[in-house]
Amino acid sequence: MAHSTSTTDEKPRSNHRSPKSLINAWWDRLFSAILGNNWDNQPFEFDSGRSGHDYIFNTVGSAAWGALFPALTVVATQLSGVERAGQFTMAFTTATLLLYIGNYGVKTYQISDIDETESFSSYCIQRLMTVGIMLVVGFLYCALRGYDNSMWLISAGAYGYRALDALSDCFEARLQQQDKLYLAGLSQTVRSVVPVVIFTLLLLITGSLEVASIALAVAAIFSFLLFTMPLTRLETTRSRKPSAIEIREIFVECFAAFLSLFLFALIENIPKFAMEGVLTYDSQVYFTALYFPAQSLLMIVGFVYRPQLVRIANIWADPKKHMKFDLIVLTVLGVCVVVTLGGLIYAKFIAVPLNGIMYAADFEPYRGAQYLMMIAGGITAGIDFLFQILTVLRKQAQATRIYLLSTLLALIISPILIRVYQLEGAVYSYLAVMVVLFAALVVTYIMNRLNDKKDPYAA
Repeated sequence: MAHSTSTTDEKPRSNHRSPKSLINAWWDRLFSAILGNNWDNQPFEFDSGRSGHDYIFNTVGSAAWGALFPALTVVATQLSGVERAGQFTMAFTTATLLLYIGNYGVKTYQISDIDETESFSSYCIQRLMTVGIMLVVGFLYCALRGYDNSMWLISAGAYGYRALDALSDCFEARLQQQDKLYLAGLSQTVRSVVPVVIFTLLLLITGSLEVASIALAVAAIFSFLLFTMPLTRLETTRSRKPSAIEIREIFVECFAAFLSLFLFALIENIPKFAMEGVLTYDSQVYFTALYFPAQSLLMIVGFVYRPQLVRIANIWADPKKHMKFDLIVLTVLGVCVVVTLGGLIYAKFIAVPLNGIMYAADFEPYRGAQYLMMIAGGITAGIDFLFQILTVLRKQAQATRIYLLSTLLALIISPILIRVYQLEGAVYSYLAVMVVLFAALVVTYIMNRLNDKKDPYAA
């Protein structure tokens, strides 16, 4: 797969232009590349190594991506009612779980592949294959659940959107790998905001949740074809040709990461699936509303360390800096604690009444559940970070057994607690499993560092 190159004596053009001029320049550049078929001869427009921009645009992009599901849920609730919104929420929850099949746990591995052992073309082919598998699994699930035509269409739109999400993730990882994270953040913003706007307009105009869901997927396709894919082609160096051996290596090397991340996503969603057979669909909306503020804690912590994953990988690559690496791990875990305390303050004064306004329902009876969910969210942020660290250490396989045992625990306690305590039982089970999982990952990291005989903690 070809990618743009830049001559050594040619510097990127100035980025300090008005939004209107940047948009016009982008369309001119895009059409020039398409019509002239000269993707490889255009100089880079944007430079690398812009740390300030990285943090700003990565934060905006991650926030937009994280707010997408809550925004869609609020829109669906306000325009279609709680019960119908619950159906959409269930479909999108399944789609988000399928997203982990599409991503296959490759992103951190790809970003930290600083020597480009595997080509970007190989990463792309591998991602297309996993996206195909993701869609097949999704539609088989719909068939097994015996969904009616309405739920099929809603699910198809949600699955289609997440499929493009997974494909775009591969291209944005390439931008970050080449130290242009801010462009990846910009891409993430576009592909998150545009579909929400289209979904809202179509639902408002047609009143059909099915039409709006399909439009969600269509908008994602256009944002990928007109922005994410060409931006990556034009702003990163040319990739060597794909290799069957490299594609196989990606599947093999990332299988443990995929399995662990998929199991983690399954653990997070088991309470929702357990509720589907016991409680009404409106319970999905209540649980999701409690869940979203807690998940924002994971995003906030991610804003701190994800822009630095490449640098963290470089620090680990130098044995003399392993002590510094440990200090980074402790610092980020400390950030998790601080962010969790902030989340509890937010829950006490803002989250509960705000949920009542957004979802037009009374959340006061679930105030205690919201506090517990916030604590679970902070722990989840720590879990996500520790897994990324184990991936940088290339020890992600060790997490697989931990995730598998945690999944079995969730499968056992979630149905029991939900039947006894209803919606609150889903929160109790979620928190309990997150505590066990976090503790196990901490022990795993400590044991790896103690057994690292190659690290003399040299200054």
